[in-house]
Parts: sequence; structure tokens; C-alpha cells
Amino acid sequence: MPKQNGDDNEQIDLRAILQKIKKYKRFLIKAGIIGFVAGIVVAFSIPKEYTTEVILAQSTGSSGKGGLGALASMAGIDLLQQSDAELSPVLYPDISSSTPFLKGLFDIRLKDEEEEIDTTVYDYLRNCQKTPWWSYVMGLPSIVTGMFRSTDNEKITAVKNDASSSSVVVLSKAERGVIGSLKSRIEISVDKKTGVTTISVTMQNPIVSATIADTVISYMQDYIISYRTAKAQKNLEYIEKLYNEAQEEYFKKQQAFAKASDENISVVSAKYRIALTRYENEMNLAYGVYNQTAQQLQLARIKVQDTKPVCVIIQPAVVPSTPAKPKKKIIMAGFIFLALAGAGGWIYLKETLLNDGNKKENQSNDEE
Repeated sequence: MPKQNGDDNEQIDLRAILQKIKKYKRFLIKAGIIGFVAGIVVAFSIPKEYTTEVILAQSTGSSGKGGLGALASMAGIDLLQQSDAELSPVLYPDISSSTPFLKGLFDIRLKDEEEEIDTTVYDYLRNCQKTPWWSYVMGLPSIVTGMFRSTDNEKITAVKNDASSSSVVVLSKAERGVIGSLKSRIEISVDKKTGVTTISVTMQNPIVSATIADTVISYMQDYIISYRTAKAQKNLEYIEKLYNEAQEEYFKKQQAFAKASDENISVVSAKYRIALTRYENEMNLAYGVYNQTAQQLQLARIKVQDTKPVCVIIQPAVVPSTPAKPKKKIIMAGFIFLALAGAGGWIYLKETLLNDGNKKENQSNDEE
């Protein structure tokens, strides 16, 4: 029996709801139309944006196994033990969002004949971006307050930038804005299991999006290679310096021995023979050092090549044909839902207040 009463109450509630919907049907339809219109206005006011995705897979070098590593092992050097630490793909998002990396994209040239774009990334993000109409309304207070601020901030920042050391980066307000915009438009995701890296760049122009995506992947490849081979490259530069010095010293000793031989070719004196022997020994010693550094130089070159990772581009930068944003259908559906939800809340409050008022009137009438 209680279950039947509960079912009756549920049926009564459903009937009451249906009655209220019928009662306020016109109001709900008007609210839905208003939400639909507002959704259309908002959806078509947001500029179109295009996303380009590039997929990169990194395979490390042989690290001393086979190939060039076998050649080095013949000289008694194990490249496996000397291999540099690898750069984890998990760090790629941090690298791409760093200030030096993003600032390096400022001077990239962008060209699109259809939209008459021929500028740099920095100027494009500052001067060629479309914004919805409400951004001007919301930004009006900051424009008004900015008129009363000092305009010397850019000059002061420029002076600081000139006086600062190379390890300190000083950015102007405009540069910080462009870097912030790039951070929000460049996304890097890494699959920890496979190590596959996906780079996506979202811009308002499809060609600009593809160009920046291709540049980012090139910069990322150069950064990875530079990081992996940094230690080996420094070692190579040091050995090249020793090699040049040893070569120069050997040539000097060789010339000195040849000169002494020519000057004393007919001399039989033991004193001159001892001196000639000394010149020959110094030349042979210099040659030994020269020969050893020459071998080390070749091995250092092998090490640089062996530690260089191979970055394979699985999916290159392709100019997108359809915009990724805005999702107009989702925006319109969202505004319709919000409008109907707001109308339903208003109806609920109205009916609740009306019922409370009727109850109070009835109680007052009963007391009288």
C-alpha cells in the first residue's frame, strides 16, 4: 500500500509539472528562441581557428652498439659507458613553453597571399588577430586607465634589456603578451608508453597554423639533437684544439730536423750527430702525440654521430581545411539549455512564492 501512495504522488507530481509546462509553454518557447538567437550571435562572433597536428617519434642513437660503436671498440673505447643522458619526452611540453623557445619563434616569416599576410609571428599575433565584439567592451576600462599611465615602461624595459646579462631575459609588455598567446596556442602531448609526441598549433589562419607547427617541430628536433650531443660536441671541440696544436708542433719539429740535417750533411763530428739525434727524437715524439690526437679526433667524431638521436616525423604539418573552433552547434545548444534552465528556475520561484502567498492568505482567513 505505501508503494501505491508513492506511485500516486509521483504521478501527481508529473501531472503538475506537465500542467506547468503547458501553462508557461509560450514563455518557455520564447526563452528557447532567445537562447537560440544568443547562441547564433556568440557562435558567429568568435573567429574561426584552425589546428595543425604534427606527430614526432624519437629513436635514440646506437649508443655504442654495433655500427660506429664497433669501430670505436676496436680502439678500446666503449661508447656505451660514455653515452650521455637521454632527454625524456616528458620534458617536451616544458621546453616548448619556455620563454627562450617561444621567443625564438618571433622572427619566423609568415606568408599567405589570399589573406595578404606577409609578416613575422610576433607582428601577426600583435596586429592580425581577430577578436569577438565583446572583448572590446570588456577591454574598454583597461584602455581608459592605460591613457593615464606613464608611457615610459617600454623605454625602461629596453634599457634594462640592453644592460642585462646574457643569462637574464627581460621582456617588454608586448613581448609578454605574445609569449602568453603562443603558450595558449601550442600544445604538446607525449605518450609515455610509446614516446610518440603530438604537437598541435591553433591559429586563426590555416597556413599560419601549419607554418608554425612545422617550425616548432624543427626547433624541437634541433633542441633534442643539441642536448643529446652537447657533451660529445664539447669533447670534439677540445680534441680538435689539441689536434691542431699537436700538428703545428710536429710540423715545427719536422722542419727543425730537416734544417739540422741539411746544415750538417757532411759533418762527421759526434757533437753534431748527437744534436741531430735529439732533433729526430723530438720529431718522433711530436709525431706520436700528433698521431694519437688524430685517432682521438676520429673517435670523437664517431661519438658525436653515435649519440645523435633520430627524430622521425610520422605526421608532417598539413594545412587544415576545416576550422577546429568554434563548435557552433555546441555553443547554440548550450545557450538554449541555459535559457530554458533560467526560465524553469524563474517559473519555480514564481510558483513557490505564489503558493506561499496563497497559504498565508488562507491561514489569515481561517483565523478570522
